[in-house]
Amino acid sequence: MESKFGNPVPLGLIGFATTTWLLSMINAGWASAAGMGVVLSMALAYGGTAQALAGIFSYIRGNSFATVAFLSYGAFWWSFVLLIHFFLGKTPNPFIGWYLFVWGVFTFYMWIATFRHNMVLQLVFLTLWITFLLLAIGAWFALPSISVLGGYFGLLCALFAAYLSAAEMINGDYKREVLPIGSFGH
Repeated sequence: MESKFGNPVPLGLIGFATTTWLLSMINAGWASAAGMGVVLSMALAYGGTAQALAGIFSYIRGNSFATVAFLSYGAFWWSFVLLIHFFLGKTPNPFIGWYLFVWGVFTFYMWIATFRHNMVLQLVFLTLWITFLLLAIGAWFALPSISVLGGYFGLLCALFAAYLSAAEMINGDYKREVLPIGSFGH
Protein backbone atom coordinates (compact mmCIF):
# COMPACT_ATOMS: atom_id res chain seq x y z
CA MET A 1 0.00 0.00 0.00
CA GLU A 2 1.43 3.33 -1.05
CA SER A 3 1.60 6.06 1.58
CA LYS A 4 -0.36 9.24 1.04
CA PHE A 5 2.54 11.05 2.71
CA GLY A 6 5.56 12.24 0.79
CA ASN A 7 8.99 10.74 1.43
CA PRO A 8 10.70 12.75 4.22
CA VAL A 9 14.07 11.04 3.73
CA PRO A 10 15.47 13.47 1.12
CA LEU A 11 14.69 16.40 3.44
CA GLY A 12 16.38 14.78 6.43
CA LEU A 13 19.42 13.80 4.39
CA ILE A 14 19.96 17.22 2.84
CA GLY A 15 19.44 18.95 6.20
CA PHE A 16 22.13 16.67 7.60
CA ALA A 17 24.41 17.02 4.56
CA THR A 18 24.42 20.80 4.33
CA THR A 19 24.94 21.35 8.06
CA THR A 20 27.65 18.68 8.22
CA TRP A 21 29.37 20.24 5.21
CA LEU A 22 29.52 23.69 6.81
CA LEU A 23 30.85 22.42 10.14
CA SER A 24 33.31 20.11 8.42
CA MET A 25 34.68 23.03 6.39
CA ILE A 26 35.71 24.59 9.71
CA ASN A 27 37.00 21.29 11.14
CA ALA A 28 39.05 20.64 7.98
CA GLY A 29 40.52 24.14 8.07
CA TRP A 30 38.83 25.34 4.89
CA ALA A 31 37.05 28.10 6.82
CA SER A 32 37.82 29.88 10.07
CA ALA A 33 35.93 29.39 13.31
CA ALA A 34 34.52 32.89 12.70
CA GLY A 35 32.00 31.16 10.44
CA MET A 36 30.53 29.22 13.35
CA GLY A 37 27.50 31.54 13.49
CA VAL A 38 26.47 30.29 10.05
CA VAL A 39 26.92 26.68 11.20
CA LEU A 40 24.88 27.26 14.36
CA SER A 41 22.06 28.94 12.44
CA MET A 42 21.98 26.09 9.94
CA ALA A 43 22.19 23.54 12.78
CA LEU A 44 19.08 24.94 14.45
CA ALA A 45 16.97 25.43 11.35
CA TYR A 46 17.98 22.74 8.87
CA GLY A 47 20.21 20.25 10.64
CA GLY A 48 18.09 20.18 13.79
CA THR A 49 14.53 21.16 12.99
CA ALA A 50 14.20 19.84 9.43
CA GLN A 51 15.78 16.52 10.44
CA ALA A 52 13.48 16.23 13.46
CA LEU A 53 10.48 16.83 11.22
CA ALA A 54 11.79 14.23 8.78
CA GLY A 55 12.09 11.85 11.73
CA ILE A 56 8.50 12.46 12.82
CA PHE A 57 7.19 11.97 9.29
CA SER A 58 9.34 8.83 8.93
CA TYR A 59 7.63 7.51 12.06
CA ILE A 60 4.23 8.16 10.52
CA ARG A 61 5.35 6.24 7.43
CA GLY A 62 6.59 3.34 9.59
CA ASN A 63 10.30 3.75 8.82
CA SER A 64 11.99 2.98 12.14
CA PHE A 65 15.54 3.44 10.89
CA ALA A 66 14.88 6.91 9.47
CA THR A 67 12.86 7.83 12.57
CA VAL A 68 15.73 7.01 14.92
CA ALA A 69 18.40 8.50 12.65
CA PHE A 70 16.70 11.81 11.89
CA LEU A 71 15.34 12.46 15.38
CA SER A 72 18.71 11.56 16.91
CA TYR A 73 20.87 13.63 14.59
CA GLY A 74 18.37 16.48 14.74
CA ALA A 75 18.85 16.35 18.52
CA PHE A 76 22.61 16.19 17.96
CA TRP A 77 22.50 19.48 16.08
CA TRP A 78 20.37 21.13 18.76
CA SER A 79 22.75 19.87 21.46
CA PHE A 80 25.70 21.10 19.41
CA VAL A 81 24.21 24.60 19.28
CA LEU A 82 23.62 24.54 23.04
CA LEU A 83 27.15 23.27 23.68
CA ILE A 84 28.82 25.92 21.53
CA HIS A 85 26.60 28.79 22.59
CA PHE A 86 26.32 28.17 26.32
CA PHE A 87 28.87 25.67 27.54
CA LEU A 88 31.98 25.49 25.36
CA GLY A 89 34.21 27.67 27.51
CA LYS A 90 33.06 25.82 30.62
CA THR A 91 33.70 22.28 29.32
CA PRO A 92 37.21 20.77 29.19
CA ASN A 93 38.25 19.48 25.73
CA PRO A 94 38.67 15.88 26.92
CA PHE A 95 35.01 15.84 27.94
CA ILE A 96 34.01 17.21 24.54
CA GLY A 97 35.89 14.18 23.23
CA TRP A 98 33.49 11.99 25.22
CA TYR A 99 30.52 13.90 23.77
CA LEU A 100 31.81 13.13 20.29
CA PHE A 101 32.65 9.55 21.23
CA VAL A 102 29.14 8.69 22.49
CA TRP A 103 27.73 10.02 19.22
CA GLY A 104 30.28 7.81 17.48
CA VAL A 105 29.08 4.75 19.42
CA PHE A 106 25.49 5.48 18.37
CA THR A 107 26.64 6.03 14.79
CA PHE A 108 28.56 2.74 14.82
CA TYR A 109 25.49 0.68 15.65
CA MET A 110 23.41 2.66 13.18
CA TRP A 111 26.08 1.83 10.56
CA ILE A 112 25.62 -1.87 11.35
CA ALA A 113 21.87 -1.41 10.83
CA THR A 114 22.59 0.04 7.35
CA PHE A 115 23.86 -3.35 6.18
CA ARG A 116 20.22 -4.10 5.32
CA HIS A 117 19.98 -0.88 3.28
CA ASN A 118 21.72 0.58 0.24
CA MET A 119 25.46 1.04 -0.18
CA VAL A 120 25.37 4.85 -0.20
CA LEU A 121 23.61 4.88 3.18
CA GLN A 122 26.29 2.51 4.47
CA LEU A 123 28.95 4.98 3.31
CA VAL A 124 27.14 7.89 4.99
CA PHE A 125 27.20 6.12 8.35
CA LEU A 126 30.68 4.67 7.96
CA THR A 127 32.23 8.06 7.21
CA LEU A 128 30.17 9.69 9.96
CA TRP A 129 31.38 7.10 12.48
CA ILE A 130 34.99 7.73 11.44
CA THR A 131 34.37 11.49 11.66
CA PHE A 132 33.13 11.26 15.24
CA LEU A 133 35.96 8.93 16.23
CA LEU A 134 38.66 11.19 14.77
CA LEU A 135 37.14 14.33 16.29
CA ALA A 136 36.92 12.59 19.69
CA ILE A 137 40.58 11.51 19.52
CA GLY A 138 41.57 15.03 18.45
CA ALA A 139 39.72 16.51 21.43
CA TRP A 140 40.94 13.92 23.95
CA PHE A 141 44.60 14.28 23.10
CA ALA A 142 44.69 17.88 21.78
CA LEU A 143 45.72 16.71 18.31
CA PRO A 144 44.52 19.33 15.82
CA SER A 145 45.78 17.31 12.83
CA ILE A 146 43.49 14.41 13.80
CA SER A 147 40.56 16.83 14.12
CA VAL A 148 41.37 18.20 10.65
CA LEU A 149 41.32 14.64 9.30
CA GLY A 150 37.94 14.25 11.01
CA GLY A 151 36.82 17.36 9.15
CA TYR A 152 37.78 15.78 5.83
CA PHE A 153 35.82 12.64 6.67
CA GLY A 154 32.90 14.90 7.58
CA LEU A 155 33.09 16.53 4.16
CA LEU A 156 33.06 13.10 2.52
CA CYS A 157 30.09 12.07 4.68
CA ALA A 158 28.21 15.24 3.68
CA LEU A 159 28.82 14.48 -0.01
CA PHE A 160 27.46 10.94 0.37
CA ALA A 161 24.40 12.23 2.26
CA ALA A 162 23.72 14.95 -0.35
CA TYR A 163 24.02 12.39 -3.15
CA LEU A 164 21.64 10.02 -1.37
CA SER A 165 19.17 12.87 -0.82
CA ALA A 166 19.27 13.66 -4.53
CA ALA A 167 18.91 9.97 -5.43
CA GLU A 168 15.94 9.50 -3.09
CA MET A 169 14.25 12.60 -4.52
CA ILE A 170 14.99 12.00 -8.21
CA ASN A 171 14.50 8.23 -8.17
CA GLY A 172 11.24 8.66 -6.26
CA ASP A 173 9.91 11.22 -8.70
CA TYR A 174 10.93 9.18 -11.75
CA LYS A 175 9.78 5.94 -10.10
CA ARG A 176 12.98 4.23 -11.28
CA GLU A 177 16.65 4.30 -10.41
CA VAL A 178 18.15 7.31 -12.19
CA LEU A 179 20.94 7.80 -9.64
CA PRO A 180 22.36 4.45 -8.47
CA ILE A 181 22.49 3.79 -4.73
CA GLY A 182 23.70 0.19 -4.65
CA SER A 183 20.42 -1.38 -3.59
CA PHE A 184 20.51 -4.91 -2.26
CA GLY A 185 16.82 -5.67 -2.69
CA HIS A 186 16.01 -5.75 1.05
